[in-house]
Amino acid sequence: MRFARYGAPGAEIPALVDGDHVYDLRGQTSDIDGEFLSTGGAERARAALDEGSLPRLDHTADLRVGSPIARPSAIVCIGMNYAAHAAESGAEPPTVPIVFLKTPNTMVGPNDDVPIPPGSEKTDWEVELGVVISRRASYLSSPTDSATHIAGYVIVNDVSERSFQLEQSGGQWSKGKCAPAFSPTGPWLVTPDEVDAGELRLRSSVNGEPRQDSTTADLIFGVDFLIWHLSQYMALEAGDLVLTGTPEGVGLSGKFPYLKSGDIVELEIDRLGKQTQIFR
Repeated sequence: MRFARYGAPGAEIPALVDGDHVYDLRGQTSDIDGEFLSTGGAERARAALDEGSLPRLDHTADLRVGSPIARPSAIVCIGMNYAAHAAESGAEPPTVPIVFLKTPNTMVGPNDDVPIPPGSEKTDWEVELGVVISRRASYLSSPTDSATHIAGYVIVNDVSERSFQLEQSGGQWSKGKCAPAFSPTGPWLVTPDEVDAGELRLRSSVNGEPRQDSTTADLIFGVDFLIWHLSQYMALEAGDLVLTGTPEGVGLSGKFPYLKSGDIVELEIDRLGKQTQIFR
């Protein structure tokens, strides 16, 4: 299944997307959030779809596409999780996951404009596979326990300001990750039965020119391991978002210019859809 949210910021309509049809979930839930995900909301929505009781949501082409989940309690990120990206960053591949946080208010819709921070000269793009948590994950016994805590997958652009992240950071990355609109998410939350998270192609382009093209088969630490690992250090709550890292082909590599006002960034992950942002 694919879940989405349509409408103005703060007033998004929860929806289920089935093929070319979109169905209104307001009779089922107030939002696609942690409560919906942790209380069997996805299963109830599927049952309602199967019995034909969901009303159609028409004219979605005229509506803004919001992030497919409401604001999470946390956005937890993994750095340098593709060996080639670590190399282009001038670092050795990590032997344990590198973890940093983004503030939840960075989350916006997949096609919303992204403002470049004042004074920024090194705003960068990062296509990433995002994992949405379905129920509280704390001190999981093994990576095999992770699957039952995953609600689904999303595309995220982990937008980064490299000077803030690396030169003005004081040793922490979050300064370069938390500017407004720095986490465009969606268009869909796709449930695990439709996705093989270990075999997804990720691509990005800037102004129509290819930048990143890789697959999640190249992840250093896979999804199940990451959820288990994070649960040893923090409690992941239902609706939280985990970003799994970006492949090579970003501005930090020195091969491409950083983003400037008017640039158009397009991102795509197999089965998870596409997103497009204009940087301002």
